Amino acid sequence: MATGEAGLGSTRHASRPKRLEETMRGRLGRECVYVPSCRFGLFVALRHWCPPGGRVLMSPVNDDVIFFVVLAAGLRPVQAPLRPLDASIDVDAVPDELWGSLSAVLTTNLYGNPDDAPRLRAKCDALGLPLFEDGAHAIGSEVGGRPVGAWGDASVFSLSKHVGAKAGGFLSCADPGLREALEKTCEDLLLPGRLTAELAYTVRPYAEAAVRGLRLRRAAWATMRMLGMTEREEIRMPLRAEDLVRAVGAAPDLTASDSWVRVDLHDYRLRSGGLRLGRIGRKLDHLDEVLAACRAGTEQLLSTRWARPGSDPARGAGGAGGSGARPVAQPLFRVPLFVADRDASIAALARRGMVVGYLYDPPLDDYAGAGFTDLSPDPEGARWFARHALPVDPLRARQVIDVLEESGARPAEAPGGLEPTRG
Repeated sequence: MATGEAGLGSTRHASRPKRLEETMRGRLGRECVYVPSCRFGLFVALRHWCPPGGRVLMSPVNDDVIFFVVLAAGLRPVQAPLRPLDASIDVDAVPDELWGSLSAVLTTNLYGNPDDAPRLRAKCDALGLPLFEDGAHAIGSEVGGRPVGAWGDASVFSLSKHVGAKAGGFLSCADPGLREALEKTCEDLLLPGRLTAELAYTVRPYAEAAVRGLRLRRAAWATMRMLGMTEREEIRMPLRAEDLVRAVGAAPDLTASDSWVRVDLHDYRLRSGGLRLGRIGRKLDHLDEVLAACRAGTEQLLSTRWARPGSDPARGAGGAGGSGARPVAQPLFRVPLFVADRDASIAALARRGMVVGYLYDPPLDDYAGAGFTDLSPDPEGARWFARHALPVDPLRARQVIDVLEESGARPAEAPGGLEPTRG
């Protein structure tokens, strides 16, 4: 073991991931394996269930990192048509011949709004396809009377979102008999933990608090850009097509695609040490409090005139597959409001210290092109959502509403065929 790695991931800390796994198992009702990141867990799931060269139906309004994980697993992304109001997969708009060509389906549950998992589960069962649920944004969301993540053959979660741990995740599986095999695959792919990474992770919250307290966010961001420490100048990372062709040729290989998959989270496949696991556990213990606050903020934001066009704002965000006259709002990670001039709204929020992230524009098929993905058979729903969605933090609902009111933000026009119903 190299100097500086002693004790990281050793038996002294072995009980801590088990405690985290038991907590998530209690929430989800199925086996859960702790992983250092959601993206790492997804790679393990794709490699376990999908044959090399298989085709995976996924959402084009998604983090580009997830797109590169699919490519790294030696699979072909296939972009799905989306419902324009919540960016969930439009099951009815997927052509029959496309269903017949697939090896798997991957949901996104964007911002916590669930995909129609009950119908996708039925479709996958009929075709003999595995269903994967990406629950990174949806650790507290439900659909069809079950938690998001309880429908797929496998599901993955991030502890960087609602939990706020900035590290860690879970890979869950429907068949408890697969746990041992999934754990072994994880062990084979993990890289040794590093003391420097653990210390940096431990110090980071205090450094961030100091920056916030001194109101130095803009200066810190400008300095990082000047020093070349930021990895994105635009919403999407640079595709680097020639390099990507070589990486795809080497797949399945996580290392060959590392420069894309690691963006925004360089520790994504490092074994977690005791310092990291301890902090993650403390954050996870407060998850229900965070979810309650997110639900309250979601309800407040969905009562505004910028809420989902074509729906009654008072209904809340029931998610795809929901039923009943007044579904309970999901505890969204971000609430997508729809504004006519998103850049102006982003600038107005930034002037108040609120940075808008988790934008996924353009859709992945427009971003990557036919050389790396199958294009959506009906791309307009994804394009409308990607162009107009303003994802805002429900924990800052009142501040967001005040800024949008003061800036005169206009609601976006409803997508074709839908008439807005606003309060």
